[in-house]
Amino acid sequence: MTALATELARGRSLVEPELFDRLVAFLVQEEGITRERAERVMDQALAFLHMSAHRDSGLSPSQAVDPGWHAFMLHTREYAAWCQERFGRFIHHNPFSEPQLFDGAQMRASVAAIEEAGFMVDHELWDTATCNPPACCGDGGGCGGK
Repeated sequence: MTALATELARGRSLVEPELFDRLVAFLVQEEGITRERAERVMDQALAFLHMSAHRDSGLSPSQAVDPGWHAFMLHTREYAAWCQERFGRFIHHNPFSEPQLFDGAQMRASVAAIEEAGFMVDHELWDTATCNPPACCGDGGGCGGK
């Protein structure tokens, strides 16, 4: 009996290589991170966006992954076209308006959803002990009343 090896999908496969490279270069410049880390961040951001489009709520990017989403959104033409082509709608970025008590549940749900969809998860970038203000904490305050 032979076991079948199943290769996990990569978030980067959701966009054309040229666009992925431009987004990574933007992250390197804007975030001051290495190209290798920017590739990892963008890969996970794309997988997260794919899952976000299929869920009404309950998912949140980690502090490390969120800059990838921001980088893509700043490329407005490409982001809007990608959302429309893939999902038939725009994926909005709606941080909470009020501080939220953070327990990591949204990021754990994000990781589980990404894994369930067959995407590779870079667990180092999904530290569920770290809040990502304002995505999980609200624009004005901090997590847990800080």
